[in-house]
Amino acid sequence: MAFVYILRCRDGSLYTGIAKDVAKRFRQHQAGRASRYTRARLPVALLWSRRVATWSAALREEHRIKQLRRSDKLAFVADRKARRARAARSRRRREGLGRIVG
Repeated sequence: MAFVYILRCRDGSLYTGIAKDVAKRFRQHQAGRASRYTRARLPVALLWSRRVATWSAALREEHRIKQLRRSDKLAFVADRKARRARAARSRRRREGLGRIVG
């Protein structure tokens, strides 16, 4: 299993990468041990990550994202966050319908 992730650097630039353990890789970025690009632009923030089935799929998704313009990457991240928020609200509503109030 692999992850694709997008970081926002101190200077506002975006960095896209892949990792087997995204939390560990993020800590490496924060410590300045993951890439020269992010080391020069600390601190970084994790904007988005997605689990994919295979390393090969992660490489393809990373390449696809890297081909996007900055504005498209930001729209991509915003859209994914909005979808996640809608799904969470829907889940809460469904769970609330099954409860007895009173």
